[in-house]
Amino acid sequence: MINISQLRLETQTAAKMEEHYTGILEKMSQVILKKMPKAHYSSLFNDFVESEFFLIDGDSLLVTCVCEKSLKPGQSLHFFYLVERYLLDVISKGGHFAIVFFKDAEYAYFSVPGLLTLRTALIMHLQKNTDIDVWTEFSGCLSEEWSISLGQRCPYFLILADEGLNDQQTHLFNFLVIQSWAAKVNIVLFSGQTSDIIRLYAYFMQSSYSEQLFFKQFERDIMIDYKTLIQQLEKYKDLDLTTLFGDVKFNNMVEKAWETMSLLKQLWPEGSDIRRALCVTSCSLFLEMYHCFLDNREKKASQQTCKGKQEQGSCLTLKDVEDFCKLHCLSVVFQLHLPLSQRACSRFITSGWIEDLKTVFKMKQWCEYFILSNVYMFEIWRLDLLHLSDFRDEPLMMNIAFYYENENAEGLDLNVGDVIMKEYVHLWDTVSKLVRNFEVEKPFPLRTTRCHFLKKIPSPIKECSQEKMINFGFIPLSCSLVDEFAGDILKDLPFLKNDDPVVTSWIKHKEFNELVHWDSQRPLSDDYDKKNAKLTELSRDPRCLRSLQKYHVFQRLYGKSLETVSSKTITTQGPKVKKDSSKSRSIKAHETKAEIIARENKKRLIAKEEQREEEKWKTLSSSIEKEMKTNLSSGLKKLEEFLKSCKSNPVKVQAEKVGLMACLTAWKDYCRAEGETTKDFSIAVDMMKRIHSLLDKHSELLQEADRKLIARCLTCLGFDELANSLYSTQNAADDIKMTKKNKHSIGIGPVRFQLQYMGHHLIREERKDPDPRVQDFIPDEWQRELLDVVDNYESAVIVAPTSSGKTYASYYCMEKVLQESDEGVVVYVSPTKALANQVVATVQNRYTKILPAGEVLCGVFTKDYSHDALNCQVLVTDPVSFESLLLAPHRQRWVKRIRYVIFDEVHCLGGKMGAEIWEHLLVMIRCPFLALSATISNPQDLTEWLRSVKRYWKEVDSAMGEKTLSKRNAGSRGSHHKDQAQARQSYKVRLVIYGERYNDLEKHVCSVRQGDVCFDHFHPCAALTTDHIEKHGFPSDLVFSPRESIQLYDTMLQVWKSWPRAQDLCPENFTHFKNKIVIKKLDVREYEKTLKEEFTNWIKNGNEEQARMVLQKLSPDFHDHSERMLDFFPHLVEKLREMDKLPAVFFLFRFESVEECAKAACQFLEDKQEETRSSKADKEAHVIANRLRKVKKSLEKQKIRDEMNEKPSRRLDQSIIHEAEHDYLLKSLEKNLEIPQDCTYADQKAIDDESLQMVFKRVKHEINGDTLKTLARRGIGYHHRFMSNKEKQLVEILFRKGFIRVVTANETLALGVNMPCKSVVFAQNSVYLDALNFRQMSGRAGRRGQDLLGEVYFFDIPLPKIEKLIKSKVPELRGQFPLSISLILRLMLLASKADDPEDGKAKALSVLRHSLLSFKNDRVTDMLKRYFLYSLQFLVKEGFIDQEGNPTGFAGLVSHLHDHEPSNFVFVNFLVRGLFHNLCQPTHEGSKRFSEDVMEKLVLVLANLFGRRYIPAKFQDADINGYQSKVFLEDLPEDFSEALLEYNTQVTEDFAAFLRIVSRLADMKQEYQLPLSKIEFTGKEREDSPLVSHLMSFREGRMTVSPFVCLSGNFDVDLLRPGVPNNVVLHTIGIDHTRAPVLWPHRFDSTGRKMPLSAYALDFYKHGSLVRLEKENRIHQGKAYDLLKYFSLTIKSISVALRELCEKEEDNVVLAFEQLSMSFHEKFEKV
Repeated sequence: MINISQLRLETQTAAKMEEHYTGILEKMSQVILKKMPKAHYSSLFNDFVESEFFLIDGDSLLVTCVCEKSLKPGQSLHFFYLVERYLLDVISKGGHFAIVFFKDAEYAYFSVPGLLTLRTALIMHLQKNTDIDVWTEFSGCLSEEWSISLGQRCPYFLILADEGLNDQQTHLFNFLVIQSWAAKVNIVLFSGQTSDIIRLYAYFMQSSYSEQLFFKQFERDIMIDYKTLIQQLEKYKDLDLTTLFGDVKFNNMVEKAWETMSLLKQLWPEGSDIRRALCVTSCSLFLEMYHCFLDNREKKASQQTCKGKQEQGSCLTLKDVEDFCKLHCLSVVFQLHLPLSQRACSRFITSGWIEDLKTVFKMKQWCEYFILSNVYMFEIWRLDLLHLSDFRDEPLMMNIAFYYENENAEGLDLNVGDVIMKEYVHLWDTVSKLVRNFEVEKPFPLRTTRCHFLKKIPSPIKECSQEKMINFGFIPLSCSLVDEFAGDILKDLPFLKNDDPVVTSWIKHKEFNELVHWDSQRPLSDDYDKKNAKLTELSRDPRCLRSLQKYHVFQRLYGKSLETVSSKTITTQGPKVKKDSSKSRSIKAHETKAEIIARENKKRLIAKEEQREEEKWKTLSSSIEKEMKTNLSSGLKKLEEFLKSCKSNPVKVQAEKVGLMACLTAWKDYCRAEGETTKDFSIAVDMMKRIHSLLDKHSELLQEADRKLIARCLTCLGFDELANSLYSTQNAADDIKMTKKNKHSIGIGPVRFQLQYMGHHLIREERKDPDPRVQDFIPDEWQRELLDVVDNYESAVIVAPTSSGKTYASYYCMEKVLQESDEGVVVYVSPTKALANQVVATVQNRYTKILPAGEVLCGVFTKDYSHDALNCQVLVTDPVSFESLLLAPHRQRWVKRIRYVIFDEVHCLGGKMGAEIWEHLLVMIRCPFLALSATISNPQDLTEWLRSVKRYWKEVDSAMGEKTLSKRNAGSRGSHHKDQAQARQSYKVRLVIYGERYNDLEKHVCSVRQGDVCFDHFHPCAALTTDHIEKHGFPSDLVFSPRESIQLYDTMLQVWKSWPRAQDLCPENFTHFKNKIVIKKLDVREYEKTLKEEFTNWIKNGNEEQARMVLQKLSPDFHDHSERMLDFFPHLVEKLREMDKLPAVFFLFRFESVEECAKAACQFLEDKQEETRSSKADKEAHVIANRLRKVKKSLEKQKIRDEMNEKPSRRLDQSIIHEAEHDYLLKSLEKNLEIPQDCTYADQKAIDDESLQMVFKRVKHEINGDTLKTLARRGIGYHHRFMSNKEKQLVEILFRKGFIRVVTANETLALGVNMPCKSVVFAQNSVYLDALNFRQMSGRAGRRGQDLLGEVYFFDIPLPKIEKLIKSKVPELRGQFPLSISLILRLMLLASKADDPEDGKAKALSVLRHSLLSFKNDRVTDMLKRYFLYSLQFLVKEGFIDQEGNPTGFAGLVSHLHDHEPSNFVFVNFLVRGLFHNLCQPTHEGSKRFSEDVMEKLVLVLANLFGRRYIPAKFQDADINGYQSKVFLEDLPEDFSEALLEYNTQVTEDFAAFLRIVSRLADMKQEYQLPLSKIEFTGKEREDSPLVSHLMSFREGRMTVSPFVCLSGNFDVDLLRPGVPNNVVLHTIGIDHTRAPVLWPHRFDSTGRKMPLSAYALDFYKHGSLVRLEKENRIHQGKAYDLLKYFSLTIKSISVALRELCEKEEDNVVLAFEQLSMSFHEKFEKV
């Protein structure tokens, strides 16, 4: 690692140049620092989707890797390993990027030429040896070329270092940050990045308008200061070169390097390896330059002597330098001939180089730089750059130097070996030939001078410190769970004996004396117990009972807003035996008398129903016909409403014919009126809709006259051939009429007309036969398969688009279980609270059932709320809460009641937070399940994994069934009714995929032109390139609407006039359309498929240029707007209203923007109303309001007088007058203040006033209640995760009802929440707007049954991003690391304490065996087994389980705090040590109160454990002196810090020893390759060189560390240091030190800077203000609220647990935590 502080000192001392700046450098720094604490720490790439295109600043990458702690100066191969390890990690997680090196950035290294050479080598290596896109053509970030490139490529973010190696480089980074923000490119920091198996987390600083404005405002100053900085760095370059090389200028050195390389080319015409070439050329050039340097020095010395001056200082002689170069050549030969496996065993010399070598190194490194810079001039010469990464190894050179200076000088003479000797002589001879100005010494002896290059220190060789590494052995465990899961590897592991004193000393027995009255093994109440206890307590409060009644009333309203299905009463019928579908249904001859009667009755009922429908039509028909004559559109709307409610097909035919005749008449009238002008085809579309309906749905009921009518209509439209195919006519009169038809003809073919103008009206292929299991609609084939799945008690993975109807299977499943018994339970697992609330309301609205006392139909159990969780039949829960039930030992009887589990949005299995919990649930449940999602790209893999889980459960159930049977045979008694459900269960897992949306989806891009919002249609093909189609084809889910298929055909024909297949693919000639009156969506899909195949063939068959032109013509006319686009948001909404595209959901990804845009739209309407409102209106309102107050006051006085006087008031008449006046004035005021219809988006008729007031009343006391009501009255709402449930429900209900028609939202509406709309608008770009969220969100567009076409709009989204969203695949589900030590402890608790131990053990085994990560991966399986065993060792040593695997000590408390690992272990460690008892001393003896100082210290400790929120290290430079808050969290108190250090040390030692055991799993072939370029450093170890054997003798203590990292002298013992980066450990073992349960008090970034913790929790406890947290701690109030809520709940959870564990009522720790919990909760409730 480079010493940054020393480097800065050298740089700033050398560069004493006063330059004049404008002051913008400091302003830029402050802007960046202000932004840093607000940075989001999140995953850069979501779920293995190919990421956004982004940039990595190459110099930031270099600086970050150079400052790595484990890297030693001069070790280039280790450096390149770090770079490649990082880049491979980014690529493996889906990163799609380019690396940019600016030319100007090179100036920052002229003070450190070693890094200059390294930078040059890095660029060359990435360009030549990897496939990474490297940009080096840009001079600087403020160049015009760079701005143009950003505009063309639109990178979403730039990964950058926030601090350079010196101030000048930091300024360059700041310029890049400010310029990137100005170009709407976001910044991601290298500092603080962390990585897990599938994600990379980093600080993300989003570009905002304020930063763009800053750049615009100070652009001139920024340009001036940038040029000034570059000029300063250029001067420094010249100064440094002059100091070293005298009068030799930069260009002179370039020429000399070129000459040297030219001479080498003559000596080695056959070519060379870069290491050899660089070695000999740099040494020869350096020797010549040093020779000149000495000559110049002598001349100066003689001149100064003449003048009487004496020069100070000394330098090495030329002979010394020759010896130094010989050492360098020998070290290069070692690099060439020793494999990495041997070099990794090198001794590490801790002595530094002598001071006189500083100049030597600088000159040598300059020479290397000039040589490498000239390499490109010799491309014809065969120069092998493969091993460029290994061009320098200073630690190896030190090792060789130490031998010759010390050991060889003392008599140890070792042979280097013939091969090495020969190579060395060859290199040195070449150096001799290249040096032309003087004679160079012979290759031997290697050392000719007595100068020591290494400093003398007491211990010059780093010991491997093997004795510090404990000799790890596993404590033997006698546990069947361990044997069954990991038994196969136990024989390969080292175990200690039971009587080993080490074992007995490890197993903890002693606890702090004050804990003797604590029952640490007492079972703790779980989440359900706590919530249930609270509910029971509240249920006694009359106010709470009233609230509960109001809640149920509201739930009915909420449920009705979700769907119009009428409530159904369920009666228990017992399990149904599935009928054999292969047998024919009952035949009339075999019908019983009862069946005949029932059939006849049914016939009569149908006949009566038809008669009623006919009478109803007779009543309505005249009014509808009349309406259609006056207003066709309005009349047809009424006709459609009637047809929806009508159940009689004959009546429907009559109605359709009436509509058809009305359309025909209207079309003729329209054509007569319009003449030859361009026609509006809307009437023709309505006519064809009627024809489609008659021919497709009712063809069997049509008479000859009906067909003749349809033929007439077709003829009128100009579709003669279709008319003749339906009804052929030979009538001469008709022929004469046909000749006159042209004026009615639409002028285009019937197929083109249907596809282009009525595509979204085309009929879907549907089954017409009803299914007796479904009453409300006729299910499709795939939906029937789902019903079969449930009927057969099978499991299924269901992948179908949003709004396709897949959720119906869930409710069918619920209904089935409800009908079977009062015992069975269905669990519905929802990923979000919003979706859970929605499902609860739906179930309560759909079903009612009379149940035994104490039982209810539906219950809910989430992290925030629980009601009737374990006494219901349908439980709606979230993954975390359901997992707590499945893992709770005493809940297993309830778990056995579960008959089905429904996992909604199962793609969350690949999510960022809690994904492993979904895995646990899927493998623990024994019953069938339904797993639903709209967005999984690898459902086959998921299904295969789940089938393997079901096979396991089948084996388990079979084995347990045999045991149960043997017990019964032995005479045991028991009930069999529970086993019947098990017997019915099938272990089959089906995969059901359906890809067709109910309605089409079309996309549009929005742009601002001349101050107006404009829309351009975005054809899906515009997202593609010919390269993409050639490599990947058309994306599977990229579909066209019918008009988009026509558009593609027309464009293809336009581009290639002589296209051979043009006629075949002409819509009118296409096979599937030929002579079809009714074209269906399935036909259009065939046409689309054929067009795609043909277009792909164009590209494959050499017509790529034509294909490229087609894609170009299909691209929209997009205009980027330089101003802030969100300023035009109100105009966007207004435009959509004008186009009748509301209701719409507008997705924005910053919750500040979500609220801001909703308020801006509201303000726009208010301003609009204000402009149209008369000037007198406000005065009138004021007068009426004053008069109203007076009347109201008079009424109140009158009421008081009436109450005091028992007799009727004499002023009764006066009172009546006042009341009448009050009502009149109130109505007048309401009318005066009434919002005009064009100044609101609300549909006042959508909801009655009583329901509206009920919804409004619920948010009366909510933070945003008044704002939301104000917005709602304008038809606007917003929805994000920082809102309360009541606030979100207000928006959801009113939007579904149609009252609110504009909603701004973030990703909370992406997951399943029922918010259908006509249009979806993406109004803000974000890293969260990925392929998954795009499909989830855009799927909301198009309300089923209301909109036949869904519209998606892109507003302020870059065109490349739109293209990427459309063509990117949805994420593949990949496994997370499935285990944690807390989870393993919970599994051990389950296995040992479950109601049914066998069942508990089977569940635990299933979790351990069936992780998605280890599926079909034996290496990962072995690694997980070893980690499992390590975890058990840790739990035994910490006293949480015994050697039989039974829980002991505070196991319950640790598992209770499982989601806080490793803080849960540290907390219990502090408790057991008595630290909390020492801290929690009351104010005086006998008191139960504690001082504020004690409370604050307690908060400090808990914040360090449970409130850890890191801030970027750079923010410590910010000025916070004026703040009253701490901002940065202080360290733990001294006694806690010491205890934490002791805990961490012990755990780290154990884990490092464990890693040594696991290292046997490493794939050493891969470990000896550079990770990305796969360049190998393998080969046969040299055994013929005694010197090599002597220098490479440190094999011990390097089992776990990567061999590349070993080159910098790292040993296994270095793993014991805090903050060891992931890249130190062998990467192929699949586990690193981050899995150790340590809690380091400080975290350091990759450059070694401390990252402070935020003091938000302690600061809030002191001042109780969210506003101050936002201002001083820079945390948004919504985010702060969430953090504080979580922290408060944690304190409460600990407080309750401690009270339950402690038998002593007045224990100080318990009392202190209770006081803190109450105090913190009170402060939190106030906000």
